[in-house]
Amino acid sequence: MTEMMDKKTAGEGVRMERVFSTEGVHPYDELDWERRDVVQTNWKTGEAVFEQRGVEFPSTWSLNASTIVTTKYFRGAVGTEAREWSLKQLIDRVVSTYVDAGEEHGYFSGPEQAEIFEHELTWLLVNQYFSFNSPVWFNVGTKSPQQVSACFILSVDDSMDSILNWYKEEGFIFKGGSGAGLNLSRIRSSKELLSSGGTASGPVSFMRGADASAGTIKSGGATRRAAKMVVLDVDHPDIVEFVETKAKEEDKIRALRDAGFDMDLGGADITSVQYQNANNSVRVTDEFMRAVEEGTDFGLRARGTHEVIETVDARELFRKISEAAWACADPGLQYDDTINDWHTNPETGRITASNPCSEYMSLDNSSCNLASLNLLKFLKDDDTFDAETFAKAVEVIITAMDISICFADFPTAPIGDTTRDYRQLGIGYANLGALLMAMGLGYDSDGGRSMAAAITSLMTGTSYKRSAELAGVVGPYAGYARNADAHKRVMRKHQAANDEVRTLHVEDARVLKLATQAWDDTVKLGEVNGYRNAQASVLAPTGTIGFMMDCDTTGIEPDFSLVKFKKLVGGGSMQIVNQTIPRALTKLGYQPEQVEAIVDYIAENGHVIDAPGLRTEHYEVFDTAMGARSLKPMGHVRMMAAAQPFLSGAISKTVNLPESATVEEIADVYMESWKLGLKATAVYRDNCKVGQPLSDGKKKAADEDKTEAAPVETEVVEKVVYKPTRARLPKSRSARTTSFTVGGAEGYMTSGAYDDGRLGEVFLKLGKQGSTLAGVMDAFSIAVSVGLQYGVPLETYVSKFTNLRFEPAGLTDDPDVRMAQSLMDYVFRRLALDYMPFDERSMLGIHSAEERQRHLETGSYEPPMGDTGTSDQLISAPVVEAREVVEPVETPAEVEAELLATEDLADEVIAESAKPAPREAHTSAELMEKLTGTAVDSPLCMTCGTKMRPAGSCYVCEGCGSTSGCS
Repeated sequence: MTEMMDKKTAGEGVRMERVFSTEGVHPYDELDWERRDVVQTNWKTGEAVFEQRGVEFPSTWSLNASTIVTTKYFRGAVGTEAREWSLKQLIDRVVSTYVDAGEEHGYFSGPEQAEIFEHELTWLLVNQYFSFNSPVWFNVGTKSPQQVSACFILSVDDSMDSILNWYKEEGFIFKGGSGAGLNLSRIRSSKELLSSGGTASGPVSFMRGADASAGTIKSGGATRRAAKMVVLDVDHPDIVEFVETKAKEEDKIRALRDAGFDMDLGGADITSVQYQNANNSVRVTDEFMRAVEEGTDFGLRARGTHEVIETVDARELFRKISEAAWACADPGLQYDDTINDWHTNPETGRITASNPCSEYMSLDNSSCNLASLNLLKFLKDDDTFDAETFAKAVEVIITAMDISICFADFPTAPIGDTTRDYRQLGIGYANLGALLMAMGLGYDSDGGRSMAAAITSLMTGTSYKRSAELAGVVGPYAGYARNADAHKRVMRKHQAANDEVRTLHVEDARVLKLATQAWDDTVKLGEVNGYRNAQASVLAPTGTIGFMMDCDTTGIEPDFSLVKFKKLVGGGSMQIVNQTIPRALTKLGYQPEQVEAIVDYIAENGHVIDAPGLRTEHYEVFDTAMGARSLKPMGHVRMMAAAQPFLSGAISKTVNLPESATVEEIADVYMESWKLGLKATAVYRDNCKVGQPLSDGKKKAADEDKTEAAPVETEVVEKVVYKPTRARLPKSRSARTTSFTVGGAEGYMTSGAYDDGRLGEVFLKLGKQGSTLAGVMDAFSIAVSVGLQYGVPLETYVSKFTNLRFEPAGLTDDPDVRMAQSLMDYVFRRLALDYMPFDERSMLGIHSAEERQRHLETGSYEPPMGDTGTSDQLISAPVVEAREVVEPVETPAEVEAELLATEDLADEVIAESAKPAPREAHTSAELMEKLTGTAVDSPLCMTCGTKMRPAGSCYVCEGCGSTSGCS
């Protein structure tokens, strides 16, 4: 150690190369700059929430990126001279602080090396090649505490002093706009005795106080909820209570909603529900998972003595976990033995918890600062990945991230001590989904996974190589000596995993070759110098900073959708096809006229199914998180497994499942994640939460379609307002009667149809005539029938009434619908199967027994060509006839011409695929609802009122950059 530290005084400095910037030219002078006005409005209320005019940004930055930076990161009171107004001021404020600290702490051999570092770092930031996490932009270079970390892990012991201190420390972290996680397993269970002879309260009871604190303080003084993670070990005697906590609260939410209370996210009455401010995770061991596989018993242990005080059936407990996750998306799983097998500091202590999004896993009372690279920036014009310059960028970024720990402030003294002693870093990336698509690689394909593995391995290998170089200049981290053998063992594990990657094409082989060299250098340098950082890499959600870099995709996520919403300078908005799609089609060998036709088709339909000239084997390249070809759950798991062996920490990502997913499917995701070596897994089943407000996308789509279909006889288009007109069924019509049994309750359903096959009426008979239930069902049948005849789509009823849960429920005698959560759930699933086309009900996750069998045999639910997937031949509903002229408006051509004239459109979109976005859409999530007619199961942004979209384990708003709990 002494020999290593002596090098710090030798004046060598870390090696800095000028790769990106040009000697003698400041990075700012290489760009065109322009002034813009940033005005932000809440779309729901019309209220202006922010305004700053004349801000300065490079012309290459989108309006969305400049809006988010101006509203989130510029410091100083709006309207005063102290307010920042240029991106140059923001970057200079941060970079100058890093350069000064680097010089002060001996990182550079002299002013020349410091200048190279300054220019390289500035160039990468201003050209959107990477971004630091939000606290850096909030705090560095200001009068505020210089907090640079977004991720925190706390600890709590089995004492009232420690528990109350937990509340206090968590509150300070929330106040600063960050999130924290901790493990409650040291707290005695409610089945153990206190020293006074009484019974302990148990960790779940103390979670109530922490939840109330988080809900009151919020995060950063804003309106969004705090971000926190609560972990409990699977062998804790209160594990069942912990597992079922949030699922029971979700039942309460449904009951209160049905009673008329406002239980939407942010609703007036949602605060009466507990445990909603945290993500819950169960920390499982290999012993427990093997017991689940083998069907054996598992012991729950006392906290003090570690003696087994209760034995449970492992499979039954695992099913309870899966059932709770099915019902409310909590708890997730963290795999304890896998996490600690990759731990570089076991001599200091075990890893027991994570940050709220599960990507940062390290010692108790520690923190991590994050930075993420924009992968698409490294894709060259010939569609090859520039791995060499990617590695050079990693070297600069890791150097800057380590320097930040030298001057950083921390919310508590223990966190500061641990972070300075172990210097945990979290470099990662964004835009992986867009990169793979542009390279013609499917996200859920062997080629896509091998490319992701190679890039991740190169990133982490280069990071630890630079960490070893830094250790040779300014010394290894303080805790390295006692953990040296363990740290070097983990480096060899990463190297061995790199050797096991099997490449499938020239590109991933070239990247992997560089990664292999990086790991060889890392291991050799580490033997001599040690390492400056206990950890180097994680994959974070990159919500707000992803928009700052104009990324199409966040973190490790696939593309959200093929059609995006784009704001325009000067006002207005456009609906555009992702710019990676034409590049991908060209890469796949399509000619320009074919590319144009496919892009036009995607612009109209939002997917690639049946796109003209597109070969079916290329469909997988364009699979997305949302839409007609959404990725299968295991596709998400396999991609995480490809990247995990090359990360110090873990991955912030949720495995999305359709609403029709079963408890068994969630259990399979959890089990397969363990087998594939993931450190953590979270799931989300569509529409499993009441508190996720859904928009009426289908209704809006229908209204827009009718408006666009109106005949144009002159240059002035008449704006029409449609009034509902009842289309009565003919006196004699076809009908079908279905007998059914749900949970032992028998009933009959008769459905009548129009001549074209559309459903027009429903009659339900249940129980004895004259009973209250029978009368209610008669009234309900009439209401539904009248609604159908006034044009309410059957799909609307199906989406609203399936998955309602109440008695009677259970097994049915219908082979197509084996289980029903209620009578309503069964009735509308049956009606969907009888009257809805395959494509429409498949998007709702409703399939017949034959289709499910076909999926098991072929991997596809789709019926043979020409089969509609319904019992009857269906045609589209006729346009409602009644209309009223209101006022003339601009023609579509005039609107499009006006939007095409805006300043930034010509260079950033393909004119053939761009068209005015629907007025109802303000984000890509709302645009997808408009195109597909299905709701996106995401919360509304509390700042601007738009529908957010998933980013890792949380949600992010495209309109203002706000997140649902992750920085």
